Amino acid sequence: MIFEPFTMKGVTFKNRILRSSMGGRTSYYDGTVNSAWKQFEKKFSETGVAGIISATIDVCDDRLSPLEYPKLTHDRYIKPMREGVDQVHKQDCKYIMQIGDAGGQTQMSLFPQEADSKSASKNFDLLYGYRNHTVAMTQEEIAEEVRLFADSARRVREIGCDGIEVTISKGYILHQFLNPLTNRRTDEYGGSVEKRFRIVREVVAAVRKQVGDDFLFGVRIAAVDFNYLPVNIRLPVVFPLRHWYMGNDLRETLYYGRELEKMGVDYLHVDSGFGFINPKGNPGTFPLDSIELFLNYTRHLSGKARFRAALVNLTPSFLAKLIFGIGWKYVPGVNAGFAHEFKKAVKIPVIANGGFQKRDHIESTLQSGQCDLIAMARPLLANPDLLKQFADGKNEPDNPCTFCNQCCTKTAVLPMGCYDQTRFKTQQEMEDQIIGWSGTPLEGA
Repeated sequence: MIFEPFTMKGVTFKNRILRSSMGGRTSYYDGTVNSAWKQFEKKFSETGVAGIISATIDVCDDRLSPLEYPKLTHDRYIKPMREGVDQVHKQDCKYIMQIGDAGGQTQMSLFPQEADSKSASKNFDLLYGYRNHTVAMTQEEIAEEVRLFADSARRVREIGCDGIEVTISKGYILHQFLNPLTNRRTDEYGGSVEKRFRIVREVVAAVRKQVGDDFLFGVRIAAVDFNYLPVNIRLPVVFPLRHWYMGNDLRETLYYGRELEKMGVDYLHVDSGFGFINPKGNPGTFPLDSIELFLNYTRHLSGKARFRAALVNLTPSFLAKLIFGIGWKYVPGVNAGFAHEFKKAVKIPVIANGGFQKRDHIESTLQSGQCDLIAMARPLLANPDLLKQFADGKNEPDNPCTFCNQCCTKTAVLPMGCYDQTRFKTQQEMEDQIIGWSGTPLEGA
């Protein structure tokens, strides 16, 4: 079933495997994609995947998440992105551009700036975002945020993408409005489940108006927030306590899913967890060394950033892994069950994300009807020929991804690539693979 085609909104995918949202420092400092981005996406299109879902492309010019990541905030970004997407299409590979805004979870900036603190409400979050606390957006700022999503959506279609995906997951700004821990507003954008959903409703309507009814439009949604993972300090404590330690549960997110279907969204892309990275969205090992690298890199941005860097630096490694690693473990297809719940609740296609690598598990997930497509990133980064190995009859790659999560965390500071040295004979071999992902000139460049 992996190699059976599947059609959504007139877009036919040649098989059931998509490369999930993944990217790195592949742009100039102003957010314009460079040849590294084009080459990165082109190489993935050559792996045999049916489609690529881009990294989250920023819709807000004021927030960098992080530095040298792509933006889509001006028309000048259209042409260089179109050149990369055209290269992807030459490989019979579809391209879906995911757009979003980190809001108060923006992790990096040249210098501290207030724009990086904007969220649904004022909160303290030790782990995510560098600002000491978030600041509630005004209704005028909310209206502007909706406009930014709509403008970026227009550009996605003009680029020539096959579809667009809006993320209301990853702990980003729209997720911050959905989560009852981070949204304690008392106006029409907070309180009840419906009011917390209002900004998403407005964004979806604005995006659909810009891209048209005939354009593939999906939403990435977190099935359950699991606020208590990873180990973190979030204040204030909110009541009922389940809103503080859990956030949205499946009952609430299935409501969101049904409402999105009513609004004409064409598919749902299901993960779980609140914040990037987290144990439910990125099942595997807690990447202590990479987290330490990132925290030291950003420690100059605030008192909170300095404190958490010092905390990690001063805590013995064995103790840090024991405490901060709570909840981090590899679970195959960690969100397949959640995807199945959405499949039963809606009639639109569902994509499952998180922890897939073995062919038999992927086949059984698809054949049992838990989802329609599988999205993965880390296993494809580790083994670009994964689909070829499946086609050759192998159940798992010869040198499988270990789900160490170092690629997820080091990408904010270093080039995207696999940083698990246990998978390579030498450090030089590992470095060559990392540089090779973005170092080869693009045809015609």
